[in-house]
Amino acid sequence: MSFDQTTVAAYLEVITINLVLSGDNVVVIGMAAAGLAKALRQKAIVAGIAAAAVIRIVFAVIAVQLLEIPGIMLVGGMLLFWVCWNMFQELRSAGDGEDVDTEAAALATARPAKALRTAILQIVVADVSMSLDNVLAVAGAAAHDMNALVFGLILSVV
Repeated sequence: MSFDQTTVAAYLEVITINLVLSGDNVVVIGMAAAGLAKALRQKAIVAGIAAAAVIRIVFAVIAVQLLEIPGIMLVGGMLLFWVCWNMFQELRSAGDGEDVDTEAAALATARPAKALRTAILQIVVADVSMSLDNVLAVAGAAAHDMNALVFGLILSVV
């Protein structure tokens, strides 16, 4: 593989796109895993990211076909709304404590711990709804360069 100016430009564009579009995914993964017991957080993050990686690969393979489906942006928006609503409900149920220690103690006793399966589902659904734009942007920047596309997908998961 030769690195001419076009190839280097494609890789730089892929890197920039990933830096800009992947930050929101990290925040959502952190929020979904935050409600878990410490022993389960790492499992949820790894399982959610692994599932997200597979989903991104599938998206990359069928990205063009997805864009031809009428209403796909509406479905993606509804998925994102569902994730936001669930996380809002979790934050709201925490209540307005007067100090952090009292609030944390009340939260631990008043609300059952989030299930691992729930956190993984939230991570996967959030990543699916927020990753389509990332995959499409990387695919466009790669401009038929399969190596740049694969690099971009790996980078977006990392």
